Amino acid sequence: MTSRIILLVTSPRLPAGLLTAEAWDAVRAYPVFAAAESAQAGALRANGVEVTVLDTDAQGFLDAAGDRPAVVWLAGPDGDQAFARQLGLRLAREPGLAEMELMYGSWDPPGARLLDAVAVMDRLASPGGDPWKRAQTHQTLAPYLLEESYEAYDAIVSDDPAALREELGDVLLQVVLHARLAEDHPDGRGWNIDDVAGGLVEKMVRRNPHVFAGERIEDIEEITANWERIKQAEKSRESVLDGIALSQPALSLAAKILSRVERGGLPVPLPEALDLGSSLLKVVAEARAAGLDPEAELRRATLAYADAVRAAENVGGAE
Repeated sequence: MTSRIILLVTSPRLPAGLLTAEAWDAVRAYPVFAAAESAQAGALRANGVEVTVLDTDAQGFLDAAGDRPAVVWLAGPDGDQAFARQLGLRLAREPGLAEMELMYGSWDPPGARLLDAVAVMDRLASPGGDPWKRAQTHQTLAPYLLEESYEAYDAIVSDDPAALREELGDVLLQVVLHARLAEDHPDGRGWNIDDVAGGLVEKMVRRNPHVFAGERIEDIEEITANWERIKQAEKSRESVLDGIALSQPALSLAAKILSRVERGGLPVPLPEALDLGSSLLKVVAEARAAGLDPEAELRRATLAYADAVRAAENVGGAE
C-alpha cells in the first residue's frame, strides 16, 4: 500500500489554480485523485497535471492508490469532510496502511465570506431567485435600512455582542442587496458591490494620511481636524450645513445643525420660543451647552418612562 496520502484542501473563494508552491510540487510529483470534477481539477489539467476522478469510498481510494510512495486527494469545494473522516478512521484502525497529511493549497483570506454573501445575494436577486427581492427598489428598501441600523444600535446600547454580530449581518444584507439591485440600473448608470467597496477603500486611505502617507499627527484632536479638512476639500461644500442627513430624527438633526453652526462660528440666534418646535430647539441648544447629548437624554428618559408603564401594567395585572 501507499505510504503517504496527501489530503489537499483549497479555498473555493480564490481563483482555481492559485496554489502554494508546496501544493504545486505535490500535484506534479504524485498521482492526483478527486471525488468529482471541479474548477480546481480543471486548472490542474490545464497545467499538465493528470487528475483521476474516483466515485468510491475510502477503501476504493486505498485500492486505487496501490503501492505508490505517495498520492494526492484533491478535496472538493466543501473539503470532502465525510470522505476525510472515513479515511481517517480507516487509517486509525490500521495505521500501517499509510500516513495521512493535511495540506492547505490555498486558504480563505480575511473577509472571504463576504464573497459568499455577494454570491448568495446574486442568486436571490437574479432570474429564478427570490421574487420579493427582485421586486424591490432602493426606495422600497429604505425603511429596512433604517430599521436594521436601529436594531444594531439597540444591541450596542444593550452591550450584547452576539446580538450586535447578528444585527450587523442584517445591515450588511441591506448593503449587498442595494448594490445588487444597482447592477441593473439602465442607461449605463449601474454600479456594483466592488464599486461600493472600492470607493470606501479610497476614502479610508485618503482621509487617513497619518497611516498611509506618513503624515505626522500629534493627537486625536488633530486627526479629527485633519479628517474634516480633507472631507471639506473632497465635497466642495458651500454651506456648513451641507452633508447633514436631513432624514435623521428631528432631535439629533437639531443637535447636528447647532454643532455645525457653532463650529462655523456663525452668529445666527435661535428663534424665539413662540411654539413647541422653537421651544424644543432651545432645549436642544441648552443640552449641548451643558455637554449633554439631547437624543441620548430623551431616549434615557423615555425608556425610564416605559419601565414605569410596564410596572404599572404588572401591578394592575396582579390585582
